[in-house]
Amino acid sequence: MKRIDRIYEYIIQQTEKFTLEELKNNSGFSAMEISKKLNILRNNVSMELNQLLRNDKIIKIKSRPVLYLDKRCVERILDKKLENKSIEINSIDDILLQGNAINSESSPFDKLIGAKTSLKNQIEQAKAAILYPPNGLNTLIVGQTGVGKTLFANMMYNQAKHVEKIGKDSPFIVFNCADYYNNPQLLISHLFGHVKGAYTGADADKAGIIEKANGGILFLDEIHRLPPEGQEMLFYFMDTGNFNRLGETERNRKSCILIIGATTEDPNSSLLKTFIRRIPIIITIPSFEERASKDKVDLIKFLFSNEAHRVNKAIKIEEEVVKALIGSTTYGNVGQLKSNIQLICAKGFLNSMANKEYIEIQFKSLPSDIKNGLFYLTGKRKEMEEISNYLESQLVVTPDGYNELSHIDSYDLPFNLYKIIEDKAAILKEGGADKEYINNFITTDINIHIKSFYNKVKNNENDRNKILKIVDEDILKFSEEVIHMVEKEINKKLSDRFLYALSLHLSSFLNRLKNKRALKYTNMDGIIDDKREQFNIALNIKGMVEKKFNVIVPEIEVVYLTLLLNSIQEEKSNGHVGIIVAAHGSSTASSMVDVAKQLLGNSSIEALDMPLDVNPTEILERIIEKARELDTGKGVLLLVDMGSLANFDTVISERTGIKVKTIDMVSTPIVLEAIRKVNILDMDIDSVYHSIKDFKGYGRSELIRSEDNNLKAIVTICSTGEGTAEKLRELIENIIMNITSDEIEVIPVGVRNLQENIKSIEKKYKIIASVGIIDPKIQVPFISIESLIGGNGEELLSNIIKNKFTFIEEKQHNIVSKKICEDSLNQFLTYLNPSKIISVLFDFISVLEKNLNIKFNNSMSIRLMVHVGCALERAIIRDPLVYKYDKSILDKKVIESINRASNIFKSTINVKLSEDEIYYISEMIK
Repeated sequence: MKRIDRIYEYIIQQTEKFTLEELKNNSGFSAMEISKKLNILRNNVSMELNQLLRNDKIIKIKSRPVLYLDKRCVERILDKKLENKSIEINSIDDILLQGNAINSESSPFDKLIGAKTSLKNQIEQAKAAILYPPNGLNTLIVGQTGVGKTLFANMMYNQAKHVEKIGKDSPFIVFNCADYYNNPQLLISHLFGHVKGAYTGADADKAGIIEKANGGILFLDEIHRLPPEGQEMLFYFMDTGNFNRLGETERNRKSCILIIGATTEDPNSSLLKTFIRRIPIIITIPSFEERASKDKVDLIKFLFSNEAHRVNKAIKIEEEVVKALIGSTTYGNVGQLKSNIQLICAKGFLNSMANKEYIEIQFKSLPSDIKNGLFYLTGKRKEMEEISNYLESQLVVTPDGYNELSHIDSYDLPFNLYKIIEDKAAILKEGGADKEYINNFITTDINIHIKSFYNKVKNNENDRNKILKIVDEDILKFSEEVIHMVEKEINKKLSDRFLYALSLHLSSFLNRLKNKRALKYTNMDGIIDDKREQFNIALNIKGMVEKKFNVIVPEIEVVYLTLLLNSIQEEKSNGHVGIIVAAHGSSTASSMVDVAKQLLGNSSIEALDMPLDVNPTEILERIIEKARELDTGKGVLLLVDMGSLANFDTVISERTGIKVKTIDMVSTPIVLEAIRKVNILDMDIDSVYHSIKDFKGYGRSELIRSEDNNLKAIVTICSTGEGTAEKLRELIENIIMNITSDEIEVIPVGVRNLQENIKSIEKKYKIIASVGIIDPKIQVPFISIESLIGGNGEELLSNIIKNKFTFIEEKQHNIVSKKICEDSLNQFLTYLNPSKIISVLFDFISVLEKNLNIKFNNSMSIRLMVHVGCALERAIIRDPLVYKYDKSILDKKVIESINRASNIFKSTINVKLSEDEIYYISEMIK
């Protein structure tokens, strides 16, 4: 007998024994009970129970634990026929109270999280739109990327079938208007169809989606991308129900459909007013930020249950993880939340493969960007308390808690991530790899799979919107066509840098033509002699430009395009320069690296501790091994303390081919500065080496050196120094104006004679950054065009201008911690001045450490100071936290120590912390 049959037979036998009274008491059988009785692994039992539920064999009662009953036995006991579909209920009363058919009055919308809270009004609007006679009201769904507009449209379709407004087999057609926004003829053909001979290539009659959607619903995604002509044609059809195919003269075709549109834009600014008038129902889906606290927690439970179902394992999640996930969901709404959960579940699954029947997600294992969400949420006291009310110290999600929605969205991974992990782990294990190597290798692989997929999903909209603020949409679309042609010619994938450089230059070129200004360029002799392949491709681009924009492209533009094609190098590695810290002693190097990681997050850095009795040859081999692990093609920086270590770089380079630079007399500030310049400023190995070689720490000497009287400058680089570089100049000047009133010159230069031009600029200016299509390899951060427009380049440039990452103080004590605390408190405090209370908070920590006879690490000190700073503000506005938990289990010695240390606030700023606030602080220390 098969396993599933054994399980089903057991449920039948046990359900048959129930009386009506026992059934009313919500009796049933859990996966754990069945597992023990039949001696089958619980995971396997859960999997088979889910299959039986889908096969409409059993009933699921969503209690704790989840219980199951045989459906036919229940029908016999109740003497009624139940619906022919999978049945999930909260209790047996759901059947007893609803007449002859379970869920006969329920709506598909009931499955949506927030149906009774955040989405209640929106669902009422949708139901009204569906029911309105005779055929419903056309509807527009508005909301940010990732809020669930497509899912909501699917629910409207299911509701229309549920209330029998349309048939069960009626079509639901999805059309993305962005796909054809710049080609009205093709758009019309897709919407309304065409007849044979309507245009070149139309060799047969073809029905459009208006025709195919007859009797059902047409969902127009990104409807704001419909050009005015498309909107006009569509609202005529919405008025009359009549249309004609392209090539026909009479509008004698009819179609009866309900139109649902979706947009991320303001309808009043992105759609014709005449078109908007034809859409009487506008439904706004709230962002994740605007959803109720319970909805946020429920969404997280739902998404975790999806992952538990996929991997068929329970998942245990710490309370802080849930809060961090909520706090870190900032730009992508539920879509971003979903990607974050998949990432941490994949890592948790990897760690649980060896010997655990469940996946454990701990706060300490989260990526730093998700961890920071907890700090963000700390500033929202009321929401923090509400979320805590819906959570226990640990959230447990089981595979049988899964509740499937019949909709696949763009954030669903197109591959089985867990299968990938299992397969690769098995291959590596067979090859003799140890557990640590397997974990490191597959963790990297997980990041690549998920980030590459979500970058594709996320960047398509966000990056496109950013570049569209600078160039027209038709120019960007045309530039993408050019890229497609070039990639075919050179048989290589081009980076976004080419797209941005080309579209910016084309925009500049067309503006010059309009204003009758020629592109200035001198000394053209010999430029294309050794670039014949690029020149021939540039001629093809010239032909495409002339045909598209009906202009004459002069020879100088072909020269520019040749230079641009020549200057685009292969994609840079995603990694940074690797860092190895090697020092004599049992934990010297490890201590420095641990401090650096706590303050600035994880990086491509490894520590190597060297007891004095270890042979130098053995040390060399260990360093070589670590260098090979860390190198991503950008080289390795070796930070050492003394002795023979300082001479290892040449030997390592000869044996591995890796570029290695060594800096001796290593200290914690040097390690911090190296990580800062490698991770945050993405400097190359030569630039990092030269900038750190004479580094003296974050003291007074650094302050004097940074106050150079030279004028500051940012250099923008393109092939000619005109076109793109000028556009970048305007863009960067706008960024500077929004950040500082300091005078910073933006100087465009070309790639020809680049180093000579840079040296000339350096005589007059202090260059603080370079931006453009090529890295000039100078000792300042370089920001590529694609990073500026599509990545974190604007933030990086802002940080450089603000000098945000340089920590300079008169005193050297706790400089970095102080700066981090002050920056955090700036986000949370309204009434207290962070720069005034920061020293009081440091004194508090110092006294508390003395009272408790312990030393907090930097991470704990920062968490405590941020929390206590917020507590002081709550005391001032008389809105302290109320401690709702068992106070008797708290350590009285710790509470007394905090009380004594907190007297410093009374004596310095005349503020006293409440007892409840002190209880919370003691809990943090515990």
